[in-house]
Formats: sequence, C-alpha cells, structure tokens
Amino acid sequence: MGAACVLFMKNNLGNLVQRCLAGFAAGVMVAASVWSLLIPAIEQSASMGTFSFFPAFAGFWFGVMFLLALDHLIPHLHVGSEQSEGPKSKLSRTTMMVLAVTLHNIPEGMAVGVMYAGFLAGNAQITAASALALSIGIAIQNFPEGAIISMPLRAEGMSRRKAFAGGVVSGIVEPIGAVLTIIASQLIIAALPYLLSFAAGAMLYVVVEELMPELSQGKHSNLGTVFFAVGFSLMMVLDVALG
Repeated sequence: MGAACVLFMKNNLGNLVQRCLAGFAAGVMVAASVWSLLIPAIEQSASMGTFSFFPAFAGFWFGVMFLLALDHLIPHLHVGSEQSEGPKSKLSRTTMMVLAVTLHNIPEGMAVGVMYAGFLAGNAQITAASALALSIGIAIQNFPEGAIISMPLRAEGMSRRKAFAGGVVSGIVEPIGAVLTIIASQLIIAALPYLLSFAAGAMLYVVVEELMPELSQGKHSNLGTVFFAVGFSLMMVLDVALG
C-alpha cells in the first residue's frame, strides 16, 4: 500500500516528509525490539536466575553481526545517498536502492515470525494478541517505508509501475522471512529467546545504521525526533494494550 503512493502522487516526497516517515518507522522498530522481543526473551529465560540476560544478550549480538555481515556482502545504496555500500558492483542505482530496503526488511519479517512461533509453541509469555500487536505495528511502519522506496525510484527515472513493483519486491522478504523463521523456531523451541533477541538486534542495527542518520540530517531534525516518539509510543500502546 505504501509503494502504491507512486501511482497517485505526482511529486517526489520532500526531505521533510521523508525525515518524518523515517522517524516514525524508527520509533516503531525500537519499541517493538524492546517491548515485543527483548523483554519476552529475558522473561523466558527466568529459570537461569542471575544469567537470565544471557540468551537476550547473545541473540542480540548475533542479530547485529548478521546485519553487519549482510551490509558488507551485498551491494546496496541507501535512499538519499550517493555512495553505494558493500562490494563493488555494476548493478544500477535503482537495483541497489531496492536491495538496501530489501536487506533491512529481513529482520522485520523475522520478528513477526518468531513471535507467532512462540505462540504456536504454547509459550506463556507470548499470546496471540501480543503477536498480533507486533504484526500491526510492523505493518503500520511498512506503509511509509513503501513510499520512501517507491517515490525515489520514480525520481530516478523508473516508470510508475516499475517503481511500484520495486517497492513491493523490497517488502516481499518479510512474509518469506516470517514463514522461514516460524519453521526454524518450531524445530528448535529451546532457541526461542535467542531468536527473539536476534530479531531485535537486527532491527536496532537497521534503525541506527540507516534510519537515525536520515531523520537527523538537515533543518528541522526535531520533527524526525517527534515522529520517532509518535512511532515508539504507538507501538508501546499496541503491545501493552493487546499483549
């Protein structure tokens, strides 16, 4: 739905609008990482006593290192950047822009998948409502993410249909990642706290590495911060009210 904005809007998103949307998405992802993933991971490890933090700590760092490795192995170009990252490649700018968003959508799908895996496994700390709350939060922040990628693709010279398709393709890894994570979690239920915190670490890596710089650059950076707070509080309310 977010990517479909390119089919109806004539002009590209302004820098101020992109900054606000990036702030909102970052707020949702940070709140989801803490309330829906890290806290449940620690609670599920309560039987470890003093070391109940360890699964969350280890999984978190695995998630960070996983995204760091992908950033170095896959050529990609962040929206608004002139210099690509990863290995040198002859891929077009538009292809690398799609790859950048696709790469950073992976942990969002994993986060939803691991929550539903915990619910299906009968985990007491994860209810259908809490899994739904995370799904809703991720879906809401996916709307601005779709627009943030499809509109710049149009500005790069793509047709509206191709720009829309690029936005859709960049997000399709989320349901795929969710399903694969559910399957993997069902096979190794004991690893659920590690997988929850893995998704949290990967999402927070995306926030700090990509979204934070975007929302804080240029004039009126305080608006990005305000929308970060809006996204964070919305996700927190969803998680507590539904969870």
